[in-house]
Amino acid sequence: MVKVGDEFQVKIEALNHQAQGIAKLDGYVLFVDHVLLDEVLKVRIVEAKKEYARAEIVEIIEKSPYRKEPECPVYYRCGGCHLMHTTYENQLEIKRMLVEDAFRRIGKLSPKINHPIGMENPFRYRNKVQFPVGRDEKGVKIGFYKKMTHEIVPTDFCLIQHEDSDKVLSVMKEVIKKYGIEIYDERLHKGVIRHIMVRRSFAFDQMMIVLVCTRMPDRIEEIKEELIKSFPNLKSLYVNINSKKTNVILGEKDILVWGSPAISDKIGNLLFEISPESFFQVNTVQTEKLYNQVVRYLTEVGGRVVFDLYSGIGTISMFVAPYCEKVYAIEIVKQAVEDAIKSSIENKIANVEFIHADAEKKMKELIENDIIPDTVIVDPPRKGCEKELLESIISAGVKNFIYVSCNPSTLARDARILTDGGYELLKVQPVDMFPQTYHVENVVLFKRD
Repeated sequence: MVKVGDEFQVKIEALNHQAQGIAKLDGYVLFVDHVLLDEVLKVRIVEAKKEYARAEIVEIIEKSPYRKEPECPVYYRCGGCHLMHTTYENQLEIKRMLVEDAFRRIGKLSPKINHPIGMENPFRYRNKVQFPVGRDEKGVKIGFYKKMTHEIVPTDFCLIQHEDSDKVLSVMKEVIKKYGIEIYDERLHKGVIRHIMVRRSFAFDQMMIVLVCTRMPDRIEEIKEELIKSFPNLKSLYVNINSKKTNVILGEKDILVWGSPAISDKIGNLLFEISPESFFQVNTVQTEKLYNQVVRYLTEVGGRVVFDLYSGIGTISMFVAPYCEKVYAIEIVKQAVEDAIKSSIENKIANVEFIHADAEKKMKELIENDIIPDTVIVDPPRKGCEKELLESIISAGVKNFIYVSCNPSTLARDARILTDGGYELLKVQPVDMFPQTYHVENVVLFKRD
């Protein structure tokens, strides 16, 4: 029986959906972080269960030619990145393999997976960060959670965030000390400041800071003046009130302390207003490439009338609008629909109808009223599409289907349903929205006669 602390020499045979290495001891499975295919390692067991164990590297005996030193000093402790120990080209190949494996293993399908569309500079790409705030014997601690824990790994910078976030981190450490802001203790459910969120426009020199607190901090006017003085490009300062005992970061109340209610950013030529709670893709550069891929597939198959389901703040709807006569954008979150309508007016887009409704029910209703789409586009959450929605698309006889997915596993599951329902899976194009991590976005084209 394998026990915690045991050491073994193993060879990495495969990578799982989280890019963890898989090794075997007489059929017993070990998962190992920060490894690469075919590496031979000495590992130590850190968790042992009946079906599997987790192990950590003790020594690399045979190193992959794709291994490199990570640029971040806290990489091996922080849970934010997963692939910084390998070259960027190999990261892209790993992601292609993970998508291929999901289709084969879950969907029992074997489409050709195109090489992922990568970034010229795969660092400093994120336009949003949420720093947890804590305290240790050295004082204020701000950083990121260690993998699968709520232990904060303190850091002075993050190489996948905009550089302004580093400055906010540094300034807020001093502000918390200077103005005596009490740090929240989640075990005791006491204290004031819990998280610091930063949103940064890449198209414009604008920044938003959101202090997530259990109540309005004392001396907020002095704190406000300090932040305005420190950041000439600060456009919005909010306090978000979250007094609940919860792991959810943002609470239900946003208080604008200073500045404008939103910052502006662009995807392609489209302008968007971003408030604290707005859903907006975190990698603006790659989002444009992702949506251009959707447009390529749409123009290839044609789409006079298009349904955009799970349409969010309408980014895809507005991006494809110039290539259609009419787009029906359906989204269940009311605030997202309101944001979408504002953005469409700002961008002078008149051929998109934004509808606040459940996607599956509304789609059925539109089809019953003889509004039949040539193409349906979906960009669902990580859990994928509801089975009823896919069955409705199949029974409606929609000719073309474009699926944008952030989760290869649920994508593969849904692809099986669609192919069983008569669709041909034509193309799979991964897009690397999250360099240095195992996450990968995909645009998939389905068609039926």
